[in-house]
Amino acid sequence: MKNSIESLNKKIVICKKCPRLAEYIQDVAKNKVRRFKDEKYYGRPLSGFGDIKARLLIVGLAPAAHGGNRTGRMFTGDSSGDWVAKVMHRHGFASIPTSQTKNDGLVLKNAYITAAVRCAPPQNKPTREEMEACFGFLEKEREILQNVTTVLCLGKIAYDATCKLFSVKSEKFGHNKLFVYDSIKIITSYHPSKQNTQTGRLTWSQWSAVFAKAKKLVKN
Repeated sequence: MKNSIESLNKKIVICKKCPRLAEYIQDVAKNKVRRFKDEKYYGRPLSGFGDIKARLLIVGLAPAAHGGNRTGRMFTGDSSGDWVAKVMHRHGFASIPTSQTKNDGLVLKNAYITAAVRCAPPQNKPTREEMEACFGFLEKEREILQNVTTVLCLGKIAYDATCKLFSVKSEKFGHNKLFVYDSIKIITSYHPSKQNTQTGRLTWSQWSAVFAKAKKLVKN
């Protein structure tokens, strides 16, 4: 499985199927924001990362322009990454409570993180065509990650992609909902973006409750 995931990740990194996204992530990497002006941006599509024997699969929307697109790892180097690492550490899924750089020593336990789209999209809004172009990577990951029993979807786009992945009918999206099918258990959560965490739409207790539920499900 390790060789398979490494082979897939090499294909993801060089993907240029979506001209708009390929151009955007390069532009962001070149024209940096002031706070990161002295850093070298990764500026390429991102593969997933984590424990390839994981029972929990976490699916996000896409890398952040100045988070994952800068650091080279999903949910790393921004506020969303801070929320993800902290809660995963609290519930035993991560070795450390922070996610700052690709080489910071963060190791995931029984969890694998991926996304519906592998390039940061403008305004965090990928087109339908871009999502479809990226879907094959998610399918390959599913084939490789054979121990997955539970999927945690961060946001509606991630949920829709997951329902398509497992050929199940999507239900009304909401926070901390659980849908049980013959093939998979799906949990939905609001995305830990600043738009949600700084407005109170997603509180820390609500966020932690989702991972507490996921922890119970992967143990059963």
